[in-house]
Amino acid sequence: MKAYEGRRTIDGLVVTVDGAPLSEHCEVKRFTPYGFEWTYEGDSPRQLALAILFDHLGDSVRAIALSEPFMKNVVANLDNDWRLSGEEVAAFVRRHDISAPQDTQ
Repeated sequence: MKAYEGRRTIDGLVVTVDGAPLSEHCEVKRFTPYGFEWTYEGDSPRQLALAILFDHLGDSVRAIALSEPFMKNVVANLDNDWRLSGEEVAAFVRRHDISAPQDTQ
């Protein structure tokens, strides 16, 4: 499963997925021209939320719909250096995606 990582360096912010740079996915939606951020709520953290969700889901409609709650519940609470597993992203999606079938057991 994929691993998403972010860190603050002397040269700026670095965000990767499995060690490769994570695209901002502005072709899906651009919330900000300023790139990624985290540790607070805002447009740049929402861009990061969208990028992670779109990379994970491959579905632009669901990624956009989930980007605000993911930003508020996950991205805004990340430390300066962080790591999220694909399973952690999937667990969030299962809990918050109203378009996905719900477990009725």
